[in-house]
Amino acid sequence: MAQQGVRAQQREQTRRALLREGRRLFAERGYGAVGLAEVVRAAGVTKGALYHHFESKAELFAAVLGEVQQQVGERVAAAADARDDPWDQLTAGCQEFLVAATDPDIQQIMLIDGPAVLGWSQWRAMDEGASARHLGEALSSLIEAGVVPPQPVAPLVHLLSGAMNEAALWLASSSGPEDLADTGAALGRLLGALRAG
Repeated sequence: MAQQGVRAQQREQTRRALLREGRRLFAERGYGAVGLAEVVRAAGVTKGALYHHFESKAELFAAVLGEVQQQVGERVAAAADARDDPWDQLTAGCQEFLVAATDPDIQQIMLIDGPAVLGWSQWRAMDEGASARHLGEALSSLIEAGVVPPQPVAPLVHLLSGAMNEAALWLASSSGPEDLADTGAALGRLLGALRAG
């Protein structure tokens, strides 16, 4: 019994090492420039160990992307949860997404390689599971509370999510020191237009 526990722990350590090194390499060089042999070498495991956990480089990348999306989601949730007012929670969460997305590693994995490697449909499904669902819940609550006028939530979620993803991509290529602040202010005005009254 104890030996099974040790093996399970070793398998999890191997998986964690593959994800850690895959993330580092994908972030530094981009998906297309990274070979599985590099990931295996960096993680200090065999190719067989890699294939025990992931069927392909794309599957490893999808797992890395899932972790990145989860971490960004946690940052957004923490920023929102630090506020008491539901409207402030929405705006703080959206602003934190922009800040998180200025991290070059996050941009490379989540916004540049994600849609290109997995295809738009799979990337979009992962994005919806990671962040769009929370955005939809926040907007629904604000509509129920009368803070945002009654309207279908799905179009709002897609418009706001698309706008924030596009803004994050633009920030990745911008060079002005004021660009993040200007983008945050523009997002604030966009969100403000949703408010009732």
